[in-house]
Amino acid sequence: MRAIVQRVSSSKVVVDNTVVGKIGKGLNVLLGISVEDNFEDVKYMKDKIVNLRIFEDQEGKLNKSLKDINGELIVISQFTLYGDCRKGRRPSFINALSGDKSEVLYNEFIHLCEDEVDKVEKGIFGADMQVEIQNDGPVTLLIESKKTF
Repeated sequence: MRAIVQRVSSSKVVVDNTVVGKIGKGLNVLLGISVEDNFEDVKYMKDKIVNLRIFEDQEGKLNKSLKDINGELIVISQFTLYGDCRKGRRPSFINALSGDKSEVLYNEFIHLCEDEVDKVEKGIFGADMQVEIQNDGPVTLLIESKKTF
């Protein structure tokens, strides 16, 4: 699994001119799932993201996690995170897991996060979404369960 994690002051997802998910202070997560991923990857990513210390403490140091600040979380499926652009000009998505299987792992990730975070919002899996992100900092991190970077 791959994630782009952004610390945000707010974020929302709009589908067909309707807001389907909206948060205040917290994390916006764009989540990609590969053909190699399984439930162990889901657990790793949930634990890493909700406990990642990227919020400032009283001294201005990045020492607090989403859980520490009672922050909110929005998760958007993003198969293009597995787009391979090394050859040619059109990305290959051969490493992205297909829709039905990917949706199962995506929903498992959401459910695990809901066990630890009070407010978890999401987009609509597979939909054409408009995502508004008010990046705070900006703080943006790349996380991968296979730890290749």
